[in-house]
Amino acid sequence: MAAPKKKQVVDRNYILSEFMTYVLEHERYPVSVYKFCKVAKLKEEEFYKFFGNLESIRKSIWSTFFEATVEAMKKNKEYASFSSREKMLTLFYSLFETMTLNRSYILFVLKYHDQPMKNLKQLKGLRLHIKDFAADLIEEDNDEKKYKLAKNPVPIFSEGAWLQFLFLLNFWVGDESSSFEKTDIAIEKSVNTIFDLFDNTPLTNVLDFGKFLWNEKVMWN
Repeated sequence: MAAPKKKQVVDRNYILSEFMTYVLEHERYPVSVYKFCKVAKLKEEEFYKFFGNLESIRKSIWSTFFEATVEAMKKNKEYASFSSREKMLTLFYSLFETMTLNRSYILFVLKYHDQPMKNLKQLKGLRLHIKDFAADLIEEDNDEKKYKLAKNPVPIFSEGAWLQFLFLLNFWVGDESSSFEKTDIAIEKSVNTIFDLFDNTPLTNVLDFGKFLWNEKVMWN
């Protein structure tokens, strides 16, 4: 006699997974919670335990990418001893690795609307996560600096980290290199350039990064 199947546990991650599957298989967003739940074999009350509407799911997916990335990073025993530069590099490398596992979904939703700004609305939660992460890094560095004039402006640095992510996201979307190795190069060059600027080091890396962008003809519009 076959053992009875275990009942599927409905939690936040399960609903997110079902939503992504729905989008990819139907090539469109669900038009209502009712229709989504019907296809996903969910009760609406189960859905509303975790999400208020479908828009909150779209935003939560991106936040989940970030949260899963940071959780994995912090399991590395050496992470705590990393410099701010190394932590930012690790974040971007790891985040894009996580996103690559979900590349089909990401490519679809980033081009869903004809107006780019509509597609970027779903990144609102992710923007706050990245800015907070960068702000914490620069505040830690500032605490180690004796003189106020040597301290770096937290708002500028955190906003710069977000704009940096947008550039890298656009680059990754169009990257056709094997294993997205050009994206890895872009991450290394862009993060090192930002930190070099804040450390007031020579601008050779800035020029190097500029040449790289020119050669790849990549711009964020």
